[in-house]
Parts: sequence; structure tokens; C-alpha cells
Amino acid sequence: MNSRLPLLLLSVMASAGCTVGPEPTTPSPESLGVPARFQSSSAPQASNAADLADWWDTFDDPVLTRLVEQALAANSNIDAAGARVRQARAALKSTRAGSWPTLEFGTSASRLMGVGPDAQIPDRTTYDAGFDARYELDLFGGQRRALQASAADLAAVEATLHSTQLTIAAEVALNYVDARLAQRQLAIARANLSSQDETLQIVQWRVQAGLVGALDLEQARQLRAQTAATVPLREQALSSALNRLSVLTGAAPGAVDALFTPVAPIPMAVAGDISVPAEMLRRRPDVTAAERTLVAETARIGVREADLYPSLGLAGSLNSNTSNWGDLTNASYGSLAAGLTAPIFQGGRLRAAVEQQRAAAIQALAVYRDTVLVALEESENALVAISVTERREGELAIAEEAARNAAVLARSQYQAGIIDFFSLLDSERSLLTTETSRAAAHADRAAASVQLYKALGGGWENAPAPRSLTSTFP
Repeated sequence: MNSRLPLLLLSVMASAGCTVGPEPTTPSPESLGVPARFQSSSAPQASNAADLADWWDTFDDPVLTRLVEQALAANSNIDAAGARVRQARAALKSTRAGSWPTLEFGTSASRLMGVGPDAQIPDRTTYDAGFDARYELDLFGGQRRALQASAADLAAVEATLHSTQLTIAAEVALNYVDARLAQRQLAIARANLSSQDETLQIVQWRVQAGLVGALDLEQARQLRAQTAATVPLREQALSSALNRLSVLTGAAPGAVDALFTPVAPIPMAVAGDISVPAEMLRRRPDVTAAERTLVAETARIGVREADLYPSLGLAGSLNSNTSNWGDLTNASYGSLAAGLTAPIFQGGRLRAAVEQQRAAAIQALAVYRDTVLVALEESENALVAISVTERREGELAIAEEAARNAAVLARSQYQAGIIDFFSLLDSERSLLTTETSRAAAHADRAAASVQLYKALGGGWENAPAPRSLTSTFP
């Protein structure tokens, strides 16, 4: 072997620490205009805010907690996201394997036989065995950048899984609120229908006594029919919410219906401290996914730039040829070779690939900035919604009390002949509308709490690992 070859290899390997391409970085919160505190909240804000991992427990509703836990354990979308994490982990292993030499072994046997009775060549068997090794030195860090990008891809996919878990938990809570609202509004409609049946009976008696005309009777029948027409709509809304909850928990429609008997009120969360914007951004998995995607795309610039430079490959083999199987371990001959290749003319293809990847990194940066701004927007909107719905429900509570008192007085005064039927009709319509509106306002307030918890990035930290991470197929 040439004595200069080891020195050449050592010098080349010593220079292999060069890594081309920009070092992946992400913008600081200050450069993105992230404020120090939320503008729409008067609640305490601190970086050590209360743990939001199990925020549904703040609603103090065992049925809601059970449904969220079932969804986190069995939802199909979460399983699909888990499978994508599994794919990304395998891709990282494959990329990491490219940093190691490859070694192959082959063996064969052949039989040489003479032909005819006067054959001059005696029969004999020969055996061949050999090892082949190949390795490409990472001279300019292309492989290191590829490994960096693959690791960032995995982190982004894992963050996407967490984002899916967060979204599913919030969707379960929102549909739970919708189901309880449908139950409440259905109960309101039925109670008003029963009251209007009594009113209709009173009008019929007064018509029979000749105290009022048929117009009052027809107006009473109209109001009663209009109220009765809302009952099927409430039943449909309840059925849709229950079916959605069943699917979210990984079951067929109808699986959760029994949990909603008896009827329970719409739950309301207990308000706590609000985390500062910077803490929110660190917790939100969609921001993490966008940030890791930016890192991956930036690292791939180095992968493309490394293609512009020479590459050095090493290859070696060790072979044996013998007529005795037991002598295969004794090598007969071997070889070691090094090959240097460099691009001379590619018609601009390699530099175009670098420019294409730079554009992909610029796009990832824009997506990251937008994700941060949308996260701030969602948090501010949720805080405003909580404040607005709380004030609205308070006013509607006063209106409901007044409407109920007015309906009672109007009925007694109508029976006494003090007011006409139109005044009674108006008071009963007002009561139904006000009760329905207050129930909706209460549900909107509960939904705003869910949206706030979602915007703050809670709900995935303690979620169980998806079954797809360890399950076999099929």
C-alpha cells in the first residue's frame, strides 16, 4: 500500500469539520412585536401561571372530564398524528444511518466438472467470500445539516401531535357545551309550551263564556304552535352534539348518549391567572411546530450548498477464493480505494436548488411569524369574549327575572280582564326569548373559557401516548 495514502486520508478527515450553510436560528419575541402582557385582561399575568395541562378539571364536571380523557386516548385524528410521529422517527434513523459506513458480505460456491470419459480437468469445487465497505466523508457538513433538518422535522411533527391533542380536547369541551345548551333550551321550550297550554285553556274558557272573541283564541294557538316548532330543532341540535362527541371519543354515534341522563347544567370554569404572552408562545405546540419547521428548512440550505463542493468516497474490499470451505477465513486479496468527485458543469441546477431552498426557508419564516401573531390574536379575542359574555349574561339574568315576573302578572291581569290578550301574548313571547338568550349567553361564556384555554396552549401535556406509536399493522 502506498505510504502516502494514510497521510492523505488523515488530512482530508481533519478538514471534514467544515459545515456550509447558515446556522438555523429563530427570531426573538421582541423582534416579532410580542408584548409583555395581554392588553385585554385585567387578571393577574405572570410567567409562572397555573398549570393548564388539565384545564377541563376547572369546569368541575365529571362527565366532561370523562369525555375529554376518552377522546385523548381513542380519537382517530390523534392516532393518525401519532403515526406521523412514528414515520418521522424512522426517517431520522434513516438519515442518521447515512453517517455510518456500509458493510456488505457475499459468498458463493461453484462446481467445475469434466465432460466425457477422457476429460483432462478433474472435478473440483471452489468457494468465494468477500466483504465490501463504503463510506463517504462529510467534507462540508451536508450530512450533518441533513441530520439537523431531520431532527427538526421530528420535533415539528411531535408538536403537531400535541396541537392535535389540544384541538381535540377543546372540541370535546365545545361540543359538550353545545349539548348542554341544547338540553337547557329544550327544557325552556317545553316549560313554555306547558305554560302556553294553560294559557290556551284559559282563553278557550273565556271564549266559551263570551268574555273575549275568537281572535284571542287564534293568537294563543299561534303562539303555542310556534313554541312547539322549536322543540324539534332543539332535539336535532342535541342529537348532533351527542353524535359528534361519540365520534370525537373514537366511538360510533350513540355511544355517549347515556352520559347525558339526567340533564345537567352548562358547566362554567373557575377563572385563574393568565400566563404572559411569552409563556403562552412557549406552550403552544403550533408555534413550536412552525419554529421547528423553520429550523429544518434553514438547515436544508446547507444540504443543498454542500452539493456544490467536492465529495470524497472511500471503498474497500476483502476477498477469499479457495477450494476448501474451512480456508475462507484466510483472505486471499484486498483493496482500498478513495475517489474524489466534484461538480464541473450542471447547467445551474445545483445553484438553483440552493436558491429554491432559501425561498423555502423564507416561506417558513413568514409562516412562523404569522403563527405567532395568530396565537396572540386568538388569546386577545378569547379574553375579550370572556369579558363580553360575562357582562351580557349578567344583564340577561336581570331581563329574565323581569320577563318572568311580567308573564305572571300579565296572566293574572288577563284572567281578571284588566289587560287584553295581546299584552299577555307579548309577555309570554318575551319570556321565551329572554330565557333562551340567557342560556345561550351562559353557553357562550363557557365556550369563551374553552377558547381561552386552547389559545393559551393547554391540554396536551398530560395526554396519553397515541396507540399508533406502538401498535402493529394490521
